[in-house]
Amino acid sequence: MLTSWKLLRLHALLLFFSCRHINAETTDRTPLPLVPISPLPTDARSIVLKGESHTEMVELLSPVNLALECSWTGNQNKPQNITGFWRKDGREIENSHVTVQLKDEQYTLRRMFHIISEENLGNYSCMFEREAKVDFVLSAPQIGEVRDKPIVSYVGDSVVFACKMEETKPKPRTWYWYKANGTDRVQIVAAAEPHRYEIINREGKTQLMVHNLTEADSGLYYCGAVYPISTTVGHIELQVITLYEPLKPFIAIVVEVTILVAVILLCEKCRSKKKDTAGDGINDQTNTLTQTENHGSEGSSMRQRKV
Repeated sequence: MLTSWKLLRLHALLLFFSCRHINAETTDRTPLPLVPISPLPTDARSIVLKGESHTEMVELLSPVNLALECSWTGNQNKPQNITGFWRKDGREIENSHVTVQLKDEQYTLRRMFHIISEENLGNYSCMFEREAKVDFVLSAPQIGEVRDKPIVSYVGDSVVFACKMEETKPKPRTWYWYKANGTDRVQIVAAAEPHRYEIINREGKTQLMVHNLTEADSGLYYCGAVYPISTTVGHIELQVITLYEPLKPFIAIVVEVTILVAVILLCEKCRSKKKDTAGDGINDQTNTLTQTENHGSEGSSMRQRKV
């Protein structure tokens, strides 16, 4: 009995120390370190304005802290202080009004902007009163050699679309193709329909091949150059026609000529009928006059005989 009691006490002590060990491990566990966030790079653009307005194109590849600075040489009066403020896409930026002092014969306005996504791109304007402004148009690198005129092809044929960046511009990470579907854009996945679509991407350019064209393939196609900050989009229009489409103007001309010839012949026929009718009338009048003259001659002869 005594031995059983000692064993029970031993089990209780072991259970107590094991629970303390578990609690100690739980409370003393070191939290996982936070992943450090690298700061955004910094860039700057500055413009000296000597007139009333200027537009500066700024192409960005990735998120950045961008300092925009514009200096204005002022007007003829050149007051000591003027009011300056900023706008984005035509709307005034809140709390951007500042007093700008004349220094070194010019006014300088500077502001830092955090450009971290596509929503932050757009037209940033620094305003000096209502007299002068500088527009900074922020965008991803734009696609060059965009085709203005539509591509015309025939039903059953194949067509190749191409988009490319200028050699002096940075190459995009990748390319995407879309087709307009009403107000939306539907991405074209070549692997889903390999017998219809083929996409070839080569750094600064891309090609989309569409096979077995139908009239439903007509519409707008968009190529997208993907950059970390945004996707630049260009568009190409396609018109798919049947083989009879080029003959329509010729057929229309033939129909017009046929109608014109028919009208001319009808007019000539009517004119001939009128001439014939007029000729018959003249003959009748001539015959009547002849008969009258003959009767007159016979009457005069008869009178001479009676005398």
